[in-house]
Amino acid sequence: MNFKRPSKIQERALPLLLSDPRKNLIAQLQSGTGKTAAFALTMLTRVDMSVRDVQALCLAPTRELAGQIPGAVQKMGQFINIKTQLAIPNMVRRGQRMDAHIVVGTPGTVLDLIRCKELAVEHLKILVLDEAGNMLDLQGLGEQCLRVKQNTPPNTQIALISATFPHQQPCMDSDSKEDKYRILIDLYHILTIRSSVILLQNRETAYQIQRRMEADGHKVASLHSAEDGPDRDKVFNTSRSGKAKVLITTDVLVRGFDVSTVSMVVNYYLPRGKNRRLDAKTYLHRIGRTGRFGRVGVAITFAHGKQTLNEVGEISNRFGVCITRVPTNDIEEVEKIVNSVLKNKKAGGTKR
Repeated sequence: MNFKRPSKIQERALPLLLSDPRKNLIAQLQSGTGKTAAFALTMLTRVDMSVRDVQALCLAPTRELAGQIPGAVQKMGQFINIKTQLAIPNMVRRGQRMDAHIVVGTPGTVLDLIRCKELAVEHLKILVLDEAGNMLDLQGLGEQCLRVKQNTPPNTQIALISATFPHQQPCMDSDSKEDKYRILIDLYHILTIRSSVILLQNRETAYQIQRRMEADGHKVASLHSAEDGPDRDKVFNTSRSGKAKVLITTDVLVRGFDVSTVSMVVNYYLPRGKNRRLDAKTYLHRIGRTGRFGRVGVAITFAHGKQTLNEVGEISNRFGVCITRVPTNDIEEVEKIVNSVLKNKKAGGTKR
């Protein structure tokens, strides 16, 4: 690699990164100073070649940056039998367990793989965040990084590497707030089992959620602006064909949307009338978009606070349905319920 001596930055960073016992490090390293080589060497040093488990994990903000890192790692580790894998959108085959020593990926994809038990981090020794300043400063990516960190063993070494750091950053040791968007991302792999519709209260919010999900590497279709015309037809056709299994839209724009394969509806917000009171009739229309033509369907409603929980109870009593309450941190239970319902090919009564 044409290295003759470490750069000044590497001289200061490497002794800290390679120290034993392991130390966490926040390093502001300018581009072109050898920062990639510094954390690549650290990951290689931490790996026990006799153990075929993921021992080093590197997160990068974009698929392009993530795609460059394995090459640098392989080049530095060319004389050892090191295995690296890339975990970025559209590059990981479903059901394929990650078995490399070092995994490099984007936060959303890595978190999805951990949640699906396709990426085991029980033996992880080091977690590196490349361009950490950019990732932690963006709400969606920052929350995902925190979630990944929360899944790692307590003694995992944390290295935050970036050319720039904003003045305020979330603390990696702090628990992130349980918010709707984070839960929605946690549910993504469940929503794509079949076709799903996420319902928002207005076009602006639908557009924001679409942009964030796409930025996180998730494939979605969205009706947030085109009520009529070719654009609307194109989105409908994409959803009907199954090319996009998740549709983001509003109560107004989803009218006339008939897809027999829709199995799940997510009420991101409970529907409300002009007086801000619960609109139970619209709720019934919403969940009526799933489980059509004798099929079963699932409706997932986000509820928080005393008011919305009481309103969910009101819906249950009014329509005589049993609504199961699941804690926000128990995604496995949600998946278990969804799979149990969807295993039935026909609805013996409506299961929602």
